[in-house]
Amino acid sequence: MASFKNILLCYDSTREGRRALLQGAELAQMLGAETHLLAIATTLTGGSMVEPSEVALREEDKAIREILHEGVERLRARGLVATGHLAFGRPIEQIPVVARALGVDLIVIGHRPSGVMARWWSGPGNAQLLDLVTCSILVSIDQTDPAGTATP
Repeated sequence: MASFKNILLCYDSTREGRRALLQGAELAQMLGAETHLLAIATTLTGGSMVEPSEVALREEDKAIREILHEGVERLRARGLVATGHLAFGRPIEQIPVVARALGVDLIVIGHRPSGVMARWWSGPGNAQLLDLVTCSILVSIDQTDPAGTATP
């Protein structure tokens, strides 16, 4: 098995995100790896045509901070020391930036085919997360895919 010493867990509190968090936590425990948790607020950057209200921005900021806190607490409950990181923008852009800044050697993300987590994978011009990072990626895939494509 590769020796991963510095792991970045990408977390958004969805079912897929929680599963990836737990799987990443198990791996971090087994390897004694330094653990980082990343939560990304996607709409604070004004990605829509309508400028969000100050109230909406405050609510979103509060929600993403709660998600990050929840994730860090889940890791601590498993006996891990984890550092939480908050980023604003598109996951496809923020994950590589944070991964490079922290010098991680593994990124853990959750995925459900055609689901919310698909946003981790692609960006403008069909850029792929795999093309934007220089470390390994562990993808946690839901074996109970609602489309029925999962294997038993």
